[in-house]
Amino acid sequence: MFNSSFSWNDMQFMLQGAWVTILLTIISMIIGTLAGVVCGMARALLPRSTIPLAWLLDVFRSVPLLIQFVLFNALKSIVGLNWSAFAVACVVLGLYVTAYCTEIVRSGVLSVPLTLRRASRSLGLSYWQDLRQIVMPMATRVAFPGWVNLLLSVMKDTALVMWIGIVELLRASQTIVTRIQEPLLVLCIAGLIYYVMSLVIARLGARLETRWQEND
Repeated sequence: MFNSSFSWNDMQFMLQGAWVTILLTIISMIIGTLAGVVCGMARALLPRSTIPLAWLLDVFRSVPLLIQFVLFNALKSIVGLNWSAFAVACVVLGLYVTAYCTEIVRSGVLSVPLTLRRASRSLGLSYWQDLRQIVMPMATRVAFPGWVNLLLSVMKDTALVMWIGIVELLRASQTIVTRIQEPLLVLCIAGLIYYVMSLVIARLGARLETRWQEND
């Protein structure tokens, strides 16, 4: 008969870690999305002028996220910033999201046909009206699936913050495994929690896309 030392207190500890994972994901996606929209629009509309920005963002896309966490956590101590590990994680993840969201937004803006923009201008729309009423709505629909995939990716990448001392879902799971020595059970539960969170996000994204299609 199956017998386990896993208790309800352990489950609560894992759920607390899952809440930290959700908070990190939400905060970093807000930071990265807002900055990514600005940078993505700049990259699409002013490609030559924003080449230095592209080089900078390439750094955050190219360097492994774990290295970014460790380096930034060490740098804040050297510089003397009195930031918590949670704040460091939010900043690093926010920059990471910004780098990818910039390209998602840029590709969405560039997907709008130039002929359509010319037609809107010929109908009397100003440059900013064209961007707000024509380009952004169409670009949002194109970019949205990529943004949802980025959201799912970031939620899983939050597991790396355990290297700077934050107890999120995976770190909580490892703590329990160390104590009760039942890795298969604990990691299956952790995987199930990740799956449920991902499923909710994916379903909400799919429902929003369906509503957009119905309104066409």
